[in-house]
Amino acid sequence: MSANNETDEHGWDVDPEDESGAAVVAAVGRQLKAWREAAGMRAAEFGVLIGYGEDLIYKVEGGRRIPRPEYVDKADEALGANGKIALMKQDLAVVRYPKKVRDLASLEAKAVELTAYVAHGLHGLLQTPGHARALFEARQPPYSQDEVERMVAARMARQSIFERLPAPSLNFVQEESALMRPIGGRMEWRRQLERLLEVGDMRNVTLQVMPTHREAHPGMDGDIDLLKFADGTAIGRSHGAFNGRRVTDARHLRILDLRHGIIRAEALTPQETRALIQRVLGAT
Repeated sequence: MSANNETDEHGWDVDPEDESGAAVVAAVGRQLKAWREAAGMRAAEFGVLIGYGEDLIYKVEGGRRIPRPEYVDKADEALGANGKIALMKQDLAVVRYPKKVRDLASLEAKAVELTAYVAHGLHGLLQTPGHARALFEARQPPYSQDEVERMVAARMARQSIFERLPAPSLNFVQEESALMRPIGGRMEWRRQLERLLEVGDMRNVTLQVMPTHREAHPGMDGDIDLLKFADGTAIGRSHGAFNGRRVTDARHLRILDLRHGIIRAEALTPQETRALIQRVLGAT
């Protein structure tokens, strides 16, 4: 791999459909260019100074590439900005992840209650970094490693919901099969099971498992997600209802709430779930 290709990986592509994000990246790029030109440096010279290729410098300054935090820090130091350039990291942090992930994280950050049933795999909020990385690396056609790391970082950033105060009510129901697949290998599997035990112990979290031997239940059609907000509004989505679209209509939300309520009633209790996870962990 050439040096230019290596340095070009130190950033993220701008989603052309993300107009607001693209505007932020373009504004930061113009400011970086203005600082560089005010210092009397050519792009190639500046690139050598901070350890990145000239092509990446032009992409960042042209708003075609989202620079990583370390790029901004190095630029601040090289240009003697005394922290003024480094402040731009706050703007870039808002747009560094794909728009659909940012939109979801924004909704989760406002919710006072989250309820979810996952028909296959583990909910993203419950995954360890290694578990998430293994899933993204298994996708076909394959993502680049840079894309994988970006999406893992985005998924982990959403988990700040567990640190929110006041704490929201978080309710998860997982299929038993999700505990049995050694995603990422044996050691990562153990870390994931330990993470589930840790999350399940949180006072604001209810974690339940739907046993494989249960007969048909209302979640057989796919995942169900419900987010409820302080003003009494809510938003929901199910792969098996309303063409998979997000819904806010009270009638549709009642249907999803009903389905999820039955699922929770048929699943193992939180105490039974903890005991099951401990047995699986002990057998790995």
